[in-house]
Amino acid sequence: MIRILSLLTALLMMAACAPTATPSDPLSDLGAFRLGYNVVVADKMRKGPVSRDATKEEWEAALKKAVAQRFERYQGDQLYHLAISVEGYMLAPPGLPLVYKPKSALIINVTVWDDAANAKLNPKVEQMTIFESTTAGTFIVGSGNERTREEQMQGLAANAVREVEAWMVKQRKEQGWFQPRDGAATTVRIPSALAPPANG
Repeated sequence: MIRILSLLTALLMMAACAPTATPSDPLSDLGAFRLGYNVVVADKMRKGPVSRDATKEEWEAALKKAVAQRFERYQGDQLYHLAISVEGYMLAPPGLPLVYKPKSALIINVTVWDDAANAKLNPKVEQMTIFESTTAGTFIVGSGNERTREEQMQGLAANAVREVEAWMVKQRKEQGWFQPRDGAATTVRIPSALAPPANG
C-alpha cells in the first residue's frame, strides 16, 4: 500500500503526450489470441494524495468496457483470459492554469491465462503505470479544468488497454505467446482462481 501511494505521489506532475488510444485503432499481431474472460477487480485500489473520487465499481466498469471494445476484435481460435487488478489511481482535480496542473494516472496489475492449459502465461503479475494523454488544452489549463471525472477515467482505461496490448505483443515476440497449436481451441471455462464467489 505504501509503495502504491508513494508511486502515485511521484507521478503527480507527470504526463504522457501521445493521443488517447481508441478501440478502432489498427489491431496488432496477437497470433491465435481470442478473448475469453474479461476480469477486472478494484477491491484493493488506493486513491492518490490529490485526486477526485471514483468507486471500485466505476473503475471495474470502465476497464471492462475498454477491454471488451479492443480485445473482442481479435478473432483467433485459442482462448485467453485477461485479469486486471486496479492498484491505485489519481484523477486530477481542477488546478490553477499555468501554475498547478495535476495529471491523472492509473496503476494496474495484469495476468494472462491460457484457457487450454488452465495456467498463467505470466506467473508474476505485470504492473503497469498508465498516464493520461494530453492535449493543448490540458497542457495549458490542466486536466481537471479541461475534462470531467468520467472523461479522465475513460481516457485512462483506453490507454491502459493499449499498454496491455503492447505488452502482449512484446511477449508474443520474445516468449512465443499465442502461437497456434493443435487442440488448443476449447469451450470457454473460467480458471478456478478467477471464478467469482459461489454466492455471486
